[in-house]
Amino acid sequence: MKTIAILSLTSELNADYLDFFDHRAFSDDNPNGPCYCTSPNQDEEQIQKMVSEFKSFGVKETLRRYAAEMLDRNMIHGYLAYDGDLSIGWCNAADMESYAGFVPAFARKIACGKTMSIVCFEIAPEYRGMGIASAFIDRVCADAKSKGYAAVEGYPILSDQRNVFDYQGPYHLYQKAGFIEVVRENGQAVMRKVL
Repeated sequence: MKTIAILSLTSELNADYLDFFDHRAFSDDNPNGPCYCTSPNQDEEQIQKMVSEFKSFGVKETLRRYAAEMLDRNMIHGYLAYDGDLSIGWCNAADMESYAGFVPAFARKIACGKTMSIVCFEIAPEYRGMGIASAFIDRVCADAKSKGYAAVEGYPILSDQRNVFDYQGPYHLYQKAGFIEVVRENGQAVMRKVL
């Protein structure tokens, strides 16, 4: 495996975030793209406003503009993966309370204290299968523990087949990282690692 660095998103890395989504994320024509991972950090009203601008300004251009504005206001949280100076992956992870709609309601009902949630992964196609998602999880867990969180959670879709819309990460990824299933509902599981 190449030497990959996982860095917490800071304002100094905002240009790298945009560069990743501009050039490498979804470069394999994945139907999840274009995406700049803005929705997890927006409420339904903000999402609808953004979507209403797609026809006028274009989907990718609108998503990018919203992402740039949200980055400037420190509204997007998570981690970038780097191969040298090149950003090659993204993991959207933050306090559960910062996600309006991306944490399932049934997960909120069984929270076990202050919880860090992982809601999205995107890795450049040529870097998939190299352990980067696992490295993201390890970093999220280490940072959450150092900040006094009780647990880290992920919310994989349950399916026997690989689905291109499984941006939350597969069930086995969390199992491999020592997470346990605490509940499942409507085809989705809550995987938790108590810190």
